[in-house]
Amino acid sequence: MRTVIALALTLGAASPALAASGGKFLAMDNTDFVVLLAFLLFVGILLYVKVPGLLGKQLDDRAEGIRKELDEARALREEAQTILASYERKQKEVSEQADRIVASAREEATAAAEQAKADLKVSIERRLAAAQDQIASAEASAIKEVRDQAIDVAVNVADDVISKQLSAAEANKLIDAAIADVDSKLH
Repeated sequence: MRTVIALALTLGAASPALAASGGKFLAMDNTDFVVLLAFLLFVGILLYVKVPGLLGKQLDDRAEGIRKELDEARALREEAQTILASYERKQKEVSEQADRIVASAREEATAAAEQAKADLKVSIERRLAAAQDQIASAEASAIKEVRDQAIDVAVNVADDVISKQLSAAEANKLIDAAIADVDSKLH
């Protein structure tokens, strides 16, 4: 059926060429007729070998291949979106964890600073107490030194006064009394 339609269309299309040539159309010396026959033979061979069906099948196969590639691309896109969502979720979790670590570190730093302040205060109080003890000790030592010097001065002054006012006999009596006093205290 296709062949008949193709032949009719070809002959109908060739009629203007026949009118233009002015001679016999069906003669072998007419190049238009030879070209028409070659064309019809070519189309007939194509139809016999079923080239349109093969071309259709190849186009259908190609369309199916493209459809599969599109489906695969969609699947890959969905997988990529899933992976992206997973990584975004993990990144958010890591960010939150980092924020918690930073907050914890700040709290620990604040606590350490407070502890350091308390330790420094205790240390300062200890050093102040030690300094006050050293001052008290130095004061007591200075007072003792002053007393010792005062005693030495008083003894020297008393010795000078006594030696000027006492005679030798009175001095001997005082020495004997002191010896007796020491002897009674020791025994």
